[in-house]
Amino acid sequence: MCRIMGAMSAHPEAALPIRLNVDDSDSPSDVVDALFLGRFATGEQPYSHSKSIDRVKPGATLLPPAARILRAARDDDRSATLAEGEGWTLLVSRWTRGADVTVTATTSELAERILDQATDGVRDEPEPQPDNVTMGFWYVSPRRGPHRTTRQISAGTWEEVRPNYTAPVAEALDRLMKVTPDDIAGRLLLLHGPPGTGKTSALRTLARSWRDWCQVDCVLDPERLFNDVGYLMDIAIGEDDGSAKGRWRLLLLEDCDELIRGEAKHTAGQALSRLLNLTDGLLGQGRNVLVGVTTNEDLERLHPAVVRPGRCMARIEVGSLTRAEAMGWLGPEVSGREEAVGRDGATLAELYALRRGTGPASVPAQPDGSDAGLYL
Repeated sequence: MCRIMGAMSAHPEAALPIRLNVDDSDSPSDVVDALFLGRFATGEQPYSHSKSIDRVKPGATLLPPAARILRAARDDDRSATLAEGEGWTLLVSRWTRGADVTVTATTSELAERILDQATDGVRDEPEPQPDNVTMGFWYVSPRRGPHRTTRQISAGTWEEVRPNYTAPVAEALDRLMKVTPDDIAGRLLLLHGPPGTGKTSALRTLARSWRDWCQVDCVLDPERLFNDVGYLMDIAIGEDDGSAKGRWRLLLLEDCDELIRGEAKHTAGQALSRLLNLTDGLLGQGRNVLVGVTTNEDLERLHPAVVRPGRCMARIEVGSLTRAEAMGWLGPEVSGREEAVGRDGATLAELYALRRGTGPASVPAQPDGSDAGLYL
């Protein structure tokens, strides 16, 4: 074990006013992180600004001009670089594709200017594809806390995807796909029904239909979101990915059965109350936030507060295709389809399984290259 102690000095390790205990569980990057705090902790550089970048261009150093590197460490999954200049100190933490950049400085203006110089033009913007939509993903990182990353998600147009839904569902989704900010009444979007009926596929297509006015973010750990006030506030405040102010956001919470079923108030404590507060309570006031929830529960089992009139902008039960619709989906050239599809029809997942040849009948792939992954 090594102990680093020191008083205020030009060197960051000497400026650290605390005792730092290092053992074999700590990596060199952890030491760099600790050294970076020295000048901020003593008050020598009392101002801090930071920025997270999901994708960094290859070869970008994330260092401003005239930066002097003090420490550089590389571990299996990340690297850390400590640099300094006149009146400022900078820490770059990089992982596979992205980075966090933090600057401390003698003034707030200097910290902001150095951060801008370090990160200007370093974001690697993927070439936009007409069939893709940018979707954000929120999660709590053990190292960085609440964090948002973005991905390009493939999504078909509504005209392409519409045949995947039974007639009443398709008609309800027709109206939803055409919604504009002026049409919004209610902040909660609820899709419920059995697994494999296409709820996630509908949401991906919705993200494409709304992409001109709405940023769509998927929360990967919704069970944690409403039990962690700090996480909830970070998401409620939002991160608009550089888009213009006034843009709406849709937060997607998938498979939230425990959160919104009838006994949720008893089993989930304050989680249900916080969800409702985000949609039409004080937390949601002044924020253009919609919440989309998918569940496999029947409508009768959902909490009455969730489905009360005026709260939901749309409440759609997504079910199986009828037998006639399923037969039409498979096409008349498929032999044995009458035996493959039951009297009650089939779910979209079952039809894609038949098309892949993993169901009761082997259905040849379609020439349009339809993505079986869209049925989920």
